[in-house]
Amino acid sequence: MDIARENTALLVIDMQNGFFDAKGSMAAVGMPYEELRPAIAGCRTLVGAARAAGVPVIYTRYVYHSDYADGGLLPTYFVPSMKEVGSLAEGSWDADIIDELAPAEGEIVIDKSRPSSFYGTRLEPVLTGLGVRSLVIAGVTTNICVESTARDAGQRDYRVHVISDATAEFEKSRHDHALNTIGFAFGWVNTVDDVVRAWS
Repeated sequence: MDIARENTALLVIDMQNGFFDAKGSMAAVGMPYEELRPAIAGCRTLVGAARAAGVPVIYTRYVYHSDYADGGLLPTYFVPSMKEVGSLAEGSWDADIIDELAPAEGEIVIDKSRPSSFYGTRLEPVLTGLGVRSLVIAGVTTNICVESTARDAGQRDYRVHVISDATAEFEKSRHDHALNTIGFAFGWVNTVDDVVRAWS
């Protein structure tokens, strides 16, 4: 499947301070945040290419209400220390998108409190309003939020392209497994260079 320019959006998932900075909440709860940092360069290249080609750029942020009323299973049962450190709390520096990928004026930011960018958000109405039928997906983490979003997009018949060198996971084995699953049934796995060539 070719990577289109028309009726396409770039979806940049959860590139937030909490995931990438030594002072962020993932570091505070003992996650190897450094493993995610390679996604930054690829995402920056994709955002630049999208803007130059007139492809809409849409960002997501994983954000919780300050009392975690919308937290669900992840911070309640699986990683309860997230609550203790105020991970990804609404209005916090931790939840902000990293400076290297700051949205430009007019670019849309979708807040979510679950791994999928579609669950309980306005993403699908936004895509419909923009006439989008293809998604180029980048960001973190590959095996959780990227894969969940790609699965939901594929089941809605969007043409999904997940970018292997603009995504990252805490463990390489889970990164590879997620990409294999996506490429088998939910979309196509491509590289940053593939996208840049398609949008040039």
